[in-house]
Amino acid sequence: MQRLNKIINKIKKVDYSLGEKTQKRLDNLTKPQGSLGRLEELAKQIVEITENETPPIKDKVIFTLAGDHGVTEEGVSIYPKEVTAQMVYNFLKGGAGINVLARHIGARIVIVDMGVASDLKPHRQLVIKKINYGTKNMAKGPAMSRKEAIKSIEKGIEVFEEEFKKGIDVIGTGDMGIGNTTSSSAIASVITGKSVEDMTGRGTGVDDNTLSHKIEVIKKALRVNKPDRENAIDVLSKVGGFEIGGLAGVILGAASKRIPVVIDGFISGASALIAYQLEPKVKNYLIAAHCSAEKGHKIILNYIGLDPLLNLNLRLGEGTGAALGIGIIEVSIKILTEMATFQSASVSKRIKR
Repeated sequence: MQRLNKIINKIKKVDYSLGEKTQKRLDNLTKPQGSLGRLEELAKQIVEITENETPPIKDKVIFTLAGDHGVTEEGVSIYPKEVTAQMVYNFLKGGAGINVLARHIGARIVIVDMGVASDLKPHRQLVIKKINYGTKNMAKGPAMSRKEAIKSIEKGIEVFEEEFKKGIDVIGTGDMGIGNTTSSSAIASVITGKSVEDMTGRGTGVDDNTLSHKIEVIKKALRVNKPDRENAIDVLSKVGGFEIGGLAGVILGAASKRIPVVIDGFISGASALIAYQLEPKVKNYLIAAHCSAEKGHKIILNYIGLDPLLNLNLRLGEGTGAALGIGIIEVSIKILTEMATFQSASVSKRIKR
C-alpha cells in the first residue's frame, strides 16, 4: 500500500491557466473562432495536463492487460476462459484488432499477463506481472484477497513506470479477459449505485437467457461479498479482476507523471472508476475515447464526468477505441502547432463591428 499511496500523493491538480493562453493561440489560427470544436478543447486539455505549450504526441503507448475470471464457472460468457490466453498469443503475433489500429496510429503495445489462468510462453513483447492464475469465483466469495487487490494496482503502476523510461507522451488503456464484463458490471453497480440490470450488457454477445443469468450471478456475488462502495480496494478485491486493478494502476501512474490517459470501453471504464475513487484528481487526466455498446459504460462516464469523443457501437476492448481516440488527440495537437496564424499567413482577421 506504501507504493500506491506514494503515487496517489504525486497526482496534482491540473493548472487551467495554461488553457487561456492556448485558447488565444487557437483563436488566432486561420479559421473562425471555435470552428474546430472538440479538437480545440482537446488541444487545450493536453496542454493543461502536460504543462507544455507545444506537447509532442510522438511516443504513443497502449497498455493491454490480460487476466482470467473465476466467475466464468457460472456460464456468464459464450466463450471458454481458454480464449484469454489464446488472444494474448494473437496480440503477440500482431493479428488482433488492437494490433491493426495501433499500427495505424503508430503506437506501441505493452501486453501484460496480470492473471491469465495458465503459464504463457515467454515472448519479448510479453510482460509478466501475474498475481495469480485467474481470480476466484466471485459468486462464491471474494474474487481476490485485499493483498492481491493492492498488488494488482501496484503492479500496474510498475508496468507504467517501466515503460515510461522508454518515453511516453500519451497512453491508451486496453484489456483482455473472458468474464471481465461481469466483473466490471459488478464494480460499476456498486460504485455508481445503479442497479445491476442498468449496468449489465451482453459482453461478447450472449443471448437473452444468458444475459438474465449473468445479471443473477452478479446479484448473487454482491449479496455474498457485500463490497463497500466507499472503499475502492474492497470493491476490487470482492468483485474485481487482476487486469482491472492493473489498469487502475496504469492510470494512476500516468496521472502522477502528467501523461494524458485515453480510456477505452467498459472494462477500462471500471478501472477508471477504481482509480477515480482512490484519487478524484485523476479525472482531469482522463479522456474517454468512445462510448461503448455496453450500456453501463455511459453510466460510468457520466458518473466520472467524462464526455466521449466517439460513439461507434464498439465493444471489442483490447484498447481499440483508445487507439482511435489517440489518433484524434494527435490531430488536435497538429492543429495547434502546425496551423498558420492570421499574421503568419497574411490573412485578414474578422471585421469588428
